[in-house]
Amino acid sequence: METENKGEQKKTNEFFKFSGDWGKQSKALKVKYPKLTEEDVKFESGREVDLFKRLETKLHKDRGEVIGILKANYQATL
Repeated sequence: METENKGEQKKTNEFFKFSGDWGKQSKALKVKYPKLTEEDVKFESGREVDLFKRLETKLHKDRGEVIGILKANYQATL
């Protein structure tokens, strides 16, 4: 069962693409979740997994929930 979950997480990462203005999106995230710091929302191309891990830890959410938050946040900033 655990290996299936890891496979699902990998698929989730593969299909999620960051788009739009990350500066604007990160500010919106920090407003919605005041405990997030600038370091927590720091985006580096090629290191997206690190961003996911920081957000998972700080928000006490799993990968799927974090991706859902990011997608909703993106839509809200359009």
